Amino acid sequence: MRIGTPKELKNREYRIGLTPQGAQELVRSGHTVFIETGAGEAVGFTDENYKSAGCIISADADELFDASDMIIKVKEPQPVEIARLRPHHTLFTYLHLAPDPEQTQGLMNSGATCIAYETVTDRNGRLPLLTPMSEVAGRISIQAGAKYLEISNGGSGTLLGGVTGVAPGNVLIIGGGVAGTNAAEMAIGLGANVTILDRSLDRLRELNLIFQGRARCLYSTSAAIEECLRTADLVVGAVLLPGSAAPKVLSADQIALMQPGSVVVDIAIDQGGCFETSRPTTHDDPVYDVGGVCHYCVTNMPAAVARTSTIALSNATLPFAMALANLGIDAAIKADPHLAEGVNVAGGKIIHPEIISAMATS
Repeated sequence: MRIGTPKELKNREYRIGLTPQGAQELVRSGHTVFIETGAGEAVGFTDENYKSAGCIISADADELFDASDMIIKVKEPQPVEIARLRPHHTLFTYLHLAPDPEQTQGLMNSGATCIAYETVTDRNGRLPLLTPMSEVAGRISIQAGAKYLEISNGGSGTLLGGVTGVAPGNVLIIGGGVAGTNAAEMAIGLGANVTILDRSLDRLRELNLIFQGRARCLYSTSAAIEECLRTADLVVGAVLLPGSAAPKVLSADQIALMQPGSVVVDIAIDQGGCFETSRPTTHDDPVYDVGGVCHYCVTNMPAAVARTSTIALSNATLPFAMALANLGIDAAIKADPHLAEGVNVAGGKIIHPEIISAMATS
């Protein structure tokens, strides 16, 4: 199979869909891999690294798309990339279609088969290709929150870990999944007071075992949320409905309960955001203010640590890319029902039921 990895076009998106090591595995299995020139340089992977791995360097994205059968990316295709897709293409990347009807329609019009990392499952119902970026985003959320709590960045001037004789900051994490758990680990490591809210009693039991009293793990109700918001210095939204738009867990009125100079970070912004006051931002312009509360809603948070994120993502996606290349697209999807869950669009139609539902209500 002919496999192409272009340079990412999204704002400050420095990740690349294949590392040289991953590309080499595909080449050794008999496939041809095209890499757009300069695509990996920002994370330390040069054209020479890819050439040494057996790849062909494409002069530009047009050439790469024309030469390739499968396109392996990181972020959702931008309009100019959608225009390059043809019915014979398979696109393997993050898509997050539920809150994005324009992208969805463009992919339908292309006729390409579009497989979304974020809806591929495993035998335990988990999301193995979303997990590594959820880990990164959870950790980044605390770093970003701590930065924007600094008074020079418009925050309250609170140090999350406190110091001798001064109480630490209060961190509220809504959602106890992968992202929320990693956010909690980072916040605890800084010495903050951490509260995690979740609606699964089974998950709360697991979190109690994980954190052994180092975090309060509470059942999420409106009353519990509002009580915590009044004293929270940093709130992290980490809720997920696979394939669907994120539920709105905080209203504008509830955000207004927070003290001026506090910060909210919406990890779910890729899926439309889980706060009523959330709107997508970029690394160039990452924050905005609502009633004195700083909002950080960058849609590609892991790109801030692009080298770590690239390696972690490639480790997770490579086995699936190998299956698609070795077996062929149709046979690989038929052989693996978990990979089949990743098919969002094919043959000009929406395939994934959650995307169909989202489009019907948009």
